[in-house]
Amino acid sequence: MKLEVKGVDFSYKNHEVLHDLCFSADSGDVVAVLGPNGVGKSTLFRCLLGFLQPCRGEILISGKSVRDMSSAETARHIAYIPQTVSPVFNYTVLDTVLMGFTNKLGTFMSPGVHENARAIEILDSLGIAHLKNRGCGQISGGERQLTLLARALAQDAGILIMDEPTANLDYGNSWHVMERIGSLAHSGYTVIFSTHDPNQAFMHASNALVMKGGRIIACGAPADTLDGELLSALYNINVAIHKLPYNGKELPVSLPDGGNSENMRRSL
Repeated sequence: MKLEVKGVDFSYKNHEVLHDLCFSADSGDVVAVLGPNGVGKSTLFRCLLGFLQPCRGEILISGKSVRDMSSAETARHIAYIPQTVSPVFNYTVLDTVLMGFTNKLGTFMSPGVHENARAIEILDSLGIAHLKNRGCGQISGGERQLTLLARALAQDAGILIMDEPTANLDYGNSWHVMERIGSLAHSGYTVIFSTHDPNQAFMHASNALVMKGGRIIACGAPADTLDGELLSALYNINVAIHKLPYNGKELPVSLPDGGNSENMRRSL
C-alpha cells in the first residue's frame, strides 16, 4: 500500500508548522522520521491520519486523497500506535486488541468468535498470547507496546504510524518492539515511526526522513543520509559516525564526538 505526501503545508492560524513536505512510502518500507522536538513530526502524523487537514497539498493512499475518506475508511488503511502509557482502565490484553475491530463492526455490534480467534492469532504472532487475560496495567512497558501494536494489526490496515514506539522502554524491550516492526515490514506493511535515536534508523529503517523547522531537509537511505555533519547541526552536538561489523556487514553507528569537530556543524 503506497502513501504519498505531495507539497503539504499546515498552519495553526498564522503559525506555519509544516512547509512543502514531499515524500512517499510503499509496502515493505520502514521510514524513520527524525528531528528535534517541535519540528512538526506529531503534526505530520495527525495530517497522515486525517485528524488535521493540510492548508495546501495532498496526502494520498493508493492514489486516493485522505481528504476524501471518512474516518472509518481512513482507519481501514492507516493504524496508529501511540507511545506506551499507563492505561487509565485496566482492560485485559485481549479486550484491548478486540478494540481494533471497531472500524469493521456496526454501531451496536460486539466482537464475536471470529474476532476473538483473530485477536489471539495476532497476539500469538507477536509472542504475547499468554498475556491475553492479564490487565494492561499489570504487564511491562514492552508488553504493553506490543499489545498496542496488536490492536493496530486488528484494524487490518496496511500502513502503521508509530510515535516513538520505544520511548520509556528498556534496551531489551526496545529491541523486541523494533524487531517486530521489521518483521511486519517484511510481510508487506508500510511502517512510519518517529525516533530521537539515529541508530534506530541505521539498524531498522529502509529510509530516513529528517525534519527541521517544519521542512524535510534530507530523505533517503539512512547510511547515505545521516552523516555526522547533518546530525551535528540537527541536534546541536558534535556527532561522529563509526562503522562497526554486524551480521557480516558494516553498520553505521552515531556517537557524540567529544573532540573539537566544529567543522561538522553547518546551518540548515
